[in-house]
Amino acid sequence: MKKYFLQSFILILLGFIGCNQNNNSNKKALQSWNEGKSKSEIIDFVNKITDEQSKDFIKPSNRVAVFDNDGTIWSEKPIYFQFYFAIDRVKELAPKHPEWKKKEPFKSILKNDEQAILKHGLDGVLDVLYATHTGTTVSEFHQIVAKWIQTAKHPVKNVPYTNLVFKPMLELLDYLREHEFKVYIVSGGSVEFMRPIISEIYNIPYEQIIGTSFKTEYDYNNGNPVIKRLSDVDFNNDKGGKPVNIQKIIGKKPIFCAGNSDGDLAMMQWTASNSKSSFNIYIHHTDAEREWAYDRNSHVGKLDKGLDAAKEKGWILVDMKNDWKIIYTFEAK
Repeated sequence: MKKYFLQSFILILLGFIGCNQNNNSNKKALQSWNEGKSKSEIIDFVNKITDEQSKDFIKPSNRVAVFDNDGTIWSEKPIYFQFYFAIDRVKELAPKHPEWKKKEPFKSILKNDEQAILKHGLDGVLDVLYATHTGTTVSEFHQIVAKWIQTAKHPVKNVPYTNLVFKPMLELLDYLREHEFKVYIVSGGSVEFMRPIISEIYNIPYEQIIGTSFKTEYDYNNGNPVIKRLSDVDFNNDKGGKPVNIQKIIGKKPIFCAGNSDGDLAMMQWTASNSKSSFNIYIHHTDAEREWAYDRNSHVGKLDKGLDAAKEKGWILVDMKNDWKIIYTFEAK
């Protein structure tokens, strides 16, 4: 009888200690998030799927989380940061291309006419990307991007682009990793543009960064092998392309997904179709004072169908204005 009582007491005590440790961990989690539905539901989900006694327990090998990048972990206004890189690159390469002074959209870029640039649509964007993102080896392109990010500043905020990372989202990445999630970036941005910049900032290895890719070819290069970047898109990692690449590269359905636009809707749907418990969050840009406020009518980061889907399916809509104490990492200093 005493033995049975002692075993029961130990089990209760261990459960109490575990509960206290969990509560202490939760108190330290997501410090830049205000108390509310978004924060509490994230923590509740993680507690549920990491509790071995829960019917919703998911073993660590299946804890896959996918995050969009532009507008989800860093800002994306007035245009994507990658296109600002392309604009600066056009100006840098212009002396070698005198024909650009008469050719659009290069002509508008050299005149600093952003509105005219946008009028040239997808074809114009592709022309600029091909001219600025190809014709080098992968290694050379990484060096070009790494050099640019060291000095480039956002034209509106007048701070380095790396300062415009959302601190609450960095905390979320850390929180998930602490609970044995494997975190991937799955973005419409160019994978070779993102890797030299965000890998260290987000603490995510190159191989867990998935994005749009350009065609490449191998060149033995007289005993010094290189991978050359060609002027053609290999895979557009946006919208329906995201779940296709997730399956091709990761090979498992995510159980956690974060995005901010209609471009992430297919990735959300794919995550929600998981037979295990799953969790989707949309970052809703509602803070015009500290960042930007936009959704349905935005030409960048449009959130229209995704906004309706989130409300219909009960996905979390993170209200940046009300859910986040601070937005950018530099504000914490």
